[in-house]
Amino acid sequence: MKVPVVIVGAGPTGLTAAALLGRHGVECLVLERWESVYPQPRAVHLDDEICRILGRLGLAGEFAAISWPCHGLRLVGPDLRVLAEFRRSPGAGRHGYPEANMFDQPDLEHLLRTHLETIGAVTLRGNTEVTGVRQDPTGVQVEVTDRGTGARETIHADYVLGCDGANSLTRGAIGATMVDLKFEQRWLVVDIATIADLGQWEGVHQVCDPGRAETYMRIGKTRYRWEFRLLPGETADDFGHLDRLHPLIAPWTRDVPPGDLEIVRVAEYTFRARIADRWRDRRVFLLGDAAHLTPPFIGQGMGAGLRDAANVAWKLACVLAGTLPASALDTYEAERKPHARAMIRRAVLIGKAMTEGGRFGDLIRRVVAPRLDGRALDSATHALHRSDLVARPRFRRSLAGRLCPNSLLDDGTRFDDEAGGRFAVVTADIPTESERAAVRERGAVLVTTRRSGELRRWLRTGAAIVRPDGTVLSASNSLSQILPRFPAGLR
Repeated sequence: MKVPVVIVGAGPTGLTAAALLGRHGVECLVLERWESVYPQPRAVHLDDEICRILGRLGLAGEFAAISWPCHGLRLVGPDLRVLAEFRRSPGAGRHGYPEANMFDQPDLEHLLRTHLETIGAVTLRGNTEVTGVRQDPTGVQVEVTDRGTGARETIHADYVLGCDGANSLTRGAIGATMVDLKFEQRWLVVDIATIADLGQWEGVHQVCDPGRAETYMRIGKTRYRWEFRLLPGETADDFGHLDRLHPLIAPWTRDVPPGDLEIVRVAEYTFRARIADRWRDRRVFLLGDAAHLTPPFIGQGMGAGLRDAANVAWKLACVLAGTLPASALDTYEAERKPHARAMIRRAVLIGKAMTEGGRFGDLIRRVVAPRLDGRALDSATHALHRSDLVARPRFRRSLAGRLCPNSLLDDGTRFDDEAGGRFAVVTADIPTESERAAVRERGAVLVTTRRSGELRRWLRTGAAIVRPDGTVLSASNSLSQILPRFPAGLR
């Protein structure tokens, strides 16, 4: 069997990569060890930048139906007294979605799987164990075993995306290793269902207690999550029954009778900060947890994987279509690895502010907390580093590498609706007919800021080239100056 792209792993990252590739008409095969979605809750948060990726797939409404807007973050002391509060808009932000969204991971995976069934170019094969990934001059050979029948097969692919998690076989196959970024903590993760109203603020609460750091959040109409740092000698088994667990959650549930609380899951997780030393070997790429592990304190673990998928999918589609050279794929690691590392460091900083004890911990909390608003907890993430597809000047600020806002246009649609997964040119200038023709010849769409006050405030003057993933490739003072900056060969 021969297929252009094989995706190893059908978690959120792999499913999103497949959906994005399928949207570009790229045939791909998703291989997953398990037959169906793992039913237990895991990740619970996506920001508005990631909602925008789902929106490009046409899944915004469906995701809104399974998610719960979050109002922000409170840092609280051991007595639950508020130390600082950082609000997030539950309405549509600059990307058209709430800035913080809570959900249940199995619901998202079901949503993505159902969407893949509508894409003829994508096949999902469950109950299939990938046992080997090897490359030769003709491509990549993926060795698989059917877990039901034991039958073995070799699938030939032009490219492989390793979305197979923290214990990635794909990562081992390319000889990559995880680099430890010096953060590791054991936590108890508790999911509770109840129809009772707990009467808490509709945001995430981080308890800054060096004795027992905690997190509380509502993730749905009847679903709540707590996370407690485990003390030495404690395990999840110590809290498997409500009579042992209730003293930990009672400050939040207050007068709700224990009989009205249903344990959905109690599990132990080790929060780690790690990043792969390399994310690519020729035709094989690492995405998601195969490439990086982020502590959950800023809710960016799953989002990082979906950012990986959004970054690589359109590039791979262009290379396979012959509209970009194969060297364009070099930009994936160059752009995504520094971004992921910066997000991991941000999460570690917040984690230490929550959990460090003694005078050092008190100092971190005094220094860090006042600086969080608008920076460490902003849903806007770092600009991408310079690459062949991000033309950032070395010595001055630029829009290049940042996301173009998904602004409202005059007709009530948004920027992404107009761009439609293509390159776009955003301009404050009045284009000439020859400039319009030049944009069309490159398969791009022209968006003038006269149609949106939001875009005008963002761009100010001049013009910008926006990539299919919403990232600004280049910005300039005029439309005439920006047109020659399209990638060579783009048509």
